[in-house]
Amino acid sequence: MLIAQISDPHIRPQGQLYQGVIDSNAMFATAVQHLNGLDPRPDLVLLTGDIVDHGDPAEYAMARRLMAELQIPYLVIPGNHDERAAFRAAFADQAYLPSADGPLHYVVDDRGPVRIVALDVTIPGKHHGLVDAAALAWLEDALSAAPERPTLLMLHQPPFATGIPYMDPYWCAGGEALAALLRRHSQVERITCGHVHRFMQLRFGGTSLCTAPSTTTTIALQLQPDAKPASYIEPPAFLLHHWLAGTGLITHFCPIGQFPGPYPFA
Repeated sequence: MLIAQISDPHIRPQGQLYQGVIDSNAMFATAVQHLNGLDPRPDLVLLTGDIVDHGDPAEYAMARRLMAELQIPYLVIPGNHDERAAFRAAFADQAYLPSADGPLHYVVDDRGPVRIVALDVTIPGKHHGLVDAAALAWLEDALSAAPERPTLLMLHQPPFATGIPYMDPYWCAGGEALAALLRRHSQVERITCGHVHRFMQLRFGGTSLCTAPSTTTTIALQLQPDAKPASYIEPPAFLLHHWLAGTGLITHFCPIGQFPGPYPFA
């Protein structure tokens, strides 16, 4: 099973630039074209939040227009730049999303050997996330329902301190409790997040956690405690999670674009 993950496209209304600088819509359209051209084509695409930049209906209309070109089934979760009610309305045709008010947690277990569990850790009106008692109880039930199925857990804000001082105030709080819960569920092959516009990986809760790059800008890797917020226009990228029976889930970092090659050597 092949699962592509793209994140943080920050789609804007027609003709408007992200941060007044970047054509995030064009970059997302290029990412969609790239995914459609993969051989073999992924079975599923995950979009791990910040699909739009301000949560406006005009942005979601643009997002759906761009996503209509994606020829692969997809799953979405909101990020801190999404607005929950507008997000729910924009994706009302996605049957896996809960229609009731509240967090958009869900489980998809009919797309292949890997079970997808989505945990909505966003807090309306805030940029940090939280795994609270209700989210932990929901996740405990979701994971206990299929203890033998290999599982990928996705959320937006990562539940760990990255060391980047201007990102860590906007992490997902409650990470210690989440890690303790996950240690009881060894079927979780991977936790994957967005939010930080960078690829990172670490051991977390007895499994592996990684974050996806953005299809727009890359947040600068600055580890000085007094570093100021900064971003770069680096080559955008996505993650490809490849499930192999007997091996497990392999995660690849994949740049988006056309590059010299292929050359006849390895």
